[in-house]
Amino acid sequence: MQTQKSNLTIRIEPELKKEASSLFKSLGLDLSTATGIFYRQALRCHGLPFEVKLDEPNETTYKAMDDAENDRDMHGPYNSVKELMEALNA
Repeated sequence: MQTQKSNLTIRIEPELKKEASSLFKSLGLDLSTATGIFYRQALRCHGLPFEVKLDEPNETTYKAMDDAENDRDMHGPYNSVKELMEALNA
């Protein structure tokens, strides 16, 4: 018995579609099959089947890193946790 299927229309940048299509073709898949695999994996994982995160620190983190680098009191070594905590609270 053949499973009934429905159409899905998505908007995607042409270059991204071309690159993804080429990758999937090298794996023996077409875009439709690859998309179906993605949905099945998402259902299996109860979410996205991969980690979603920023690859680099944001502006706030860069500022904190610069502030820490320029703060002479924040450089160890510390002889105890108490010394470290005192430096952090200064």
